[in-house]
Amino acid sequence: ESRKWFICTFILSIVWIAFFSYLMVWWANTIGITLGIPTEIMGLTILAAGTSIPDLITSVIVARKGLGDMAVSSSVGSNIFDVCVGLPVPWLLFFIVEPIRTQIFPEYISVSSMGLVCSVGMLFVMLLVLVLSIGLSGWQMNKMFGFLMIAAYAVFCVASVLLETGQITCPLRTSMCGR
Repeated sequence: ESRKWFICTFILSIVWIAFFSYLMVWWANTIGITLGIPTEIMGLTILAAGTSIPDLITSVIVARKGLGDMAVSSSVGSNIFDVCVGLPVPWLLFFIVEPIRTQIFPEYISVSSMGLVCSVGMLFVMLLVLVLSIGLSGWQMNKMFGFLMIAAYAVFCVASVLLETGQITCPLRTSMCGR
């Protein structure tokens, strides 16, 4: 009896997720504007941490069951999915809807970020550090590995905030972005 409703409930759950995601971004943006925090920093810290909590809980549960490889694969895979699907699909929808709304085809979507090139580079380096540290520990995870990953994330967050606020400059920015 309940199986006949699964498609409807699945679609409805996606609608609810979209609705609450919109509200979460809107609230974070409003709080950032009120407190004078740039939207890039709100997205990098508050939204990124908030949306990663379910992944964190799942990884902890899976790791406690002795499936550390699944926990690592899940965290790496979800980030790859976010970059390869989570960003392009909304942009594609924007390109489909915007010309209909304005009758003018947009040429590009402007992404305003002072340190985007360096942030992507740092993410790549962190991925290398992740794989190398797992390999150096004999493909076994331990407390030191956990502390190393937390330290790498802290360095990434601090460096990204400093890049976004202009405290430090990206050496790649002038040559690659033309800014």
